[in-house]
Amino acid sequence: MRDDAAANAGLGAMVGSTDPDVIGGFLAYLGLELTELTADRAVATWTVEPKLHQPYGILHGGVHCSVVETLASLAGASWAIGRDPNARVVGVNNNTDFFKAVRVGAMTSTATPLHRGRSQQLWLVESYADADGSLSARGQVRLQNLYPGG
Repeated sequence: MRDDAAANAGLGAMVGSTDPDVIGGFLAYLGLELTELTADRAVATWTVEPKLHQPYGILHGGVHCSVVETLASLAGASWAIGRDPNARVVGVNNNTDFFKAVRVGAMTSTATPLHRGRSQQLWLVESYADADGSLSARGQVRLQNLYPGG
C-alpha cells in the first residue's frame, strides 16, 4: 500500500485550483473549488449564480447531484488509490434530496464516508448555504471499486 500523500498526488493537484486544465471544464463551469481532499473527506466551496438556475430562477437540482457525485467520487478515489495505486471508482447510484431552494450565494459541500468495503463504498454529501448555514441538499453516492485484473 502507498501512503496517502503519494497515492493522491494527482488528485491533490485539484485542491485550491480553478484551472479547467487541472479540474476539468465541467467542474470549472460549476465553479467548484476543492478546499480539502483526503481519503476520509472532501470539501468544496461554490457559488450559486443565474447560469446554474432552472427556469424558476432557483438552483437546478442537477447541479446539486453533480456536486454530490463529484465530491463522493474524488474522496472515494483517494481512499481506493491508497489501497491500490491502480484502483478506480465509478458511481453506480446517486440519491440526492433537496431541502431548501437557493437563488444566489456561497455554498459549502462536504463528503464523508458511510461505508468503505472491498467492492463498494457509500458516501454522504451535504451542501449548506454559507449565508445562513441552512442545509440545502443531502445526497448519498454508492461507488463501485474497480481493481485491475480483478
